Amino acid sequence: MVILGIESSCDDTSAAVIRDGVLLSNVTASQAVHEAYGGVVPELASRAHQQNIVPVVHEALKRAGVGREELSAIAFTRGPGLMGSLLVGVSFAKGLAASLNIPMIEVNHLQGHILAHFVRKEGDVHEAPSFPFLCLLVSGGNSQIVLVRAYNDMEIVGKTIDDAAGEAIDKCSKVMGLGYPGGPVIDRLARKGNPKAYEFARPNIAGYDYSFSGLKTSFLYNLRDWIADDPDFVEHHKEDIAASLEHTIVDILMRKLRKAAKDFGIRRVAVAGGVSANTGLREAFLDHARRFGWKVYIPEFGYTTDNAAMIAMAGCFKYADKDFCPMEKPAYSRVEI
Repeated sequence: MVILGIESSCDDTSAAVIRDGVLLSNVTASQAVHEAYGGVVPELASRAHQQNIVPVVHEALKRAGVGREELSAIAFTRGPGLMGSLLVGVSFAKGLAASLNIPMIEVNHLQGHILAHFVRKEGDVHEAPSFPFLCLLVSGGNSQIVLVRAYNDMEIVGKTIDDAAGEAIDKCSKVMGLGYPGGPVIDRLARKGNPKAYEFARPNIAGYDYSFSGLKTSFLYNLRDWIADDPDFVEHHKEDIAASLEHTIVDILMRKLRKAAKDFGIRRVAVAGGVSANTGLREAFLDHARRFGWKVYIPEFGYTTDNAAMIAMAGCFKYADKDFCPMEKPAYSRVEI
């Protein structure tokens, strides 16, 4: 079984090859063009995908030492994501599958992030989570607690009712003048600051749902007052501000996750998505493993952001069940797990 995975949901063009469950290659082309605009520009993203997809797929096959005629199926991100970006990947997957007369496998991008925990390389000492487990899925646009009963049986038990954690970080970074994307910058600065230097609003939402709009508003009001008193305040205190912001967001995320783990009686807990690269969040997972006896699963940094390895892995699960996708299925921009 040789699966080619293709990911093009946002601003990363990625292709990966998995043979019999073992990752052979994972190639990603990122787009720096969006940094100047403080966020992803959909039209620019889709144009870059058109330029990148052929060389990226070619390089993935080359690194894997696999010829096109050896492919068993093509797994591709059908959604959710930016429609223009998705169309590039979906159209390419359809054309290649038709030319090779092999099946297509559609993958939900969010499910792919969760199944990234099952990606393994040759010789890896790798323990994938056993079902059922809880997964905190945190990315630029999503903050969800997902009950994973099987690779094809996932239930969102909690989600953000407004901003996601990644969006809050990016917006706060932008108003501080630290640029986009904000996650890596805030993470780097937070390592040098005092996480208890400043207090920001924490939401009081029932159940397992999240809210980050109040935190963002609290941050903006505090920032306005600080700058009014000292125009250079951010420059002089950015490490402490970043550390306090990160600490607050991680605390909000973990508080609801603890509640869900207790209520569902599950101690196998994973984290996935772009924000799972955050150092403070990863440390919080390790701390909870010690304090509450959790078995935690934290992805390698290469599998936190959008990548095709997770898409190919999801394709492996579906290929085993012969869960193939008809050629006429279109891309979709919005859907829940």
